[in-house]
Amino acid sequence: MPAGFLIDMDGVIYRGSELIPGADLFIRRLRELEVPFLFLTNNSQRTRRDVATKLCRMGIDVEERHIFTCAMATARFLAAQRPHGTAYVIGEGGLLQALHANGYSVVDHDPDYVVVGEGRSHNFEMIETAVQMVEAGARLIATNLDPNCPTQNGLRPGCGAIVAMLEAATGRKAFSVGKPSPVMMRAARKELGLTTGEITVIGDTMETDILGGVQMGYRTVLVLSGSTKVDDLQSYAYRPDLVADSIADLCSNSRFEQVIAA
Repeated sequence: MPAGFLIDMDGVIYRGSELIPGADLFIRRLRELEVPFLFLTNNSQRTRRDVATKLCRMGIDVEERHIFTCAMATARFLAAQRPHGTAYVIGEGGLLQALHANGYSVVDHDPDYVVVGEGRSHNFEMIETAVQMVEAGARLIATNLDPNCPTQNGLRPGCGAIVAMLEAATGRKAFSVGKPSPVMMRAARKELGLTTGEITVIGDTMETDILGGVQMGYRTVLVLSGSTKVDDLQSYAYRPDLVADSIADLCSNSRFEQVIAA
């Protein structure tokens, strides 16, 4: 039986608004062979429908069921920890929708949790409110700890940067759900209905995609089309199972058979 795949997007499937050559062919072959896969993203801003639409417009034929976001993982985790709870949210549409879909109410006072995602609409008043809520007993949850987000105009502060400010102000550590957290990596595997030995992670970032896969015992493939370069590998105590220049290198018949082998 072929493996199932957990696939990062930015740096693997596209860079900015440009599709990485070979990405559409690789996904097409997975679908033709009915190999299960999910795209994993640490961006909590967009809903899974938004993400699927973006990929389709870039030439990647996918549906909502192929998308798994850190917002979804966070909302499901909180619903399991405290069903029908309340949250004060520093975040945008994808996170808000995921929380609502999992029975959570978004409130502006006395929440069970302060939940932090990324976005462009944050202001210092929201940060101040969150600090006061955490001081009053709300638990601090991060959708991810990525320190920055790449944009067409350069880097902007990510969820991790916002969370770091809240941690410094309150002295409380946030619990992070997104990659490389086992919470998200395990939830994605369960979404596919596969066992640990059947999962392969494809990513471009050692600290999130590859680390998350290694910690879970998944097979890992690092592509060098994103943030990690081959010279960087010597800095890490862990290594991917396979290194490829880009996802295009996985499309040759021999490499494709190798990478989908259980």
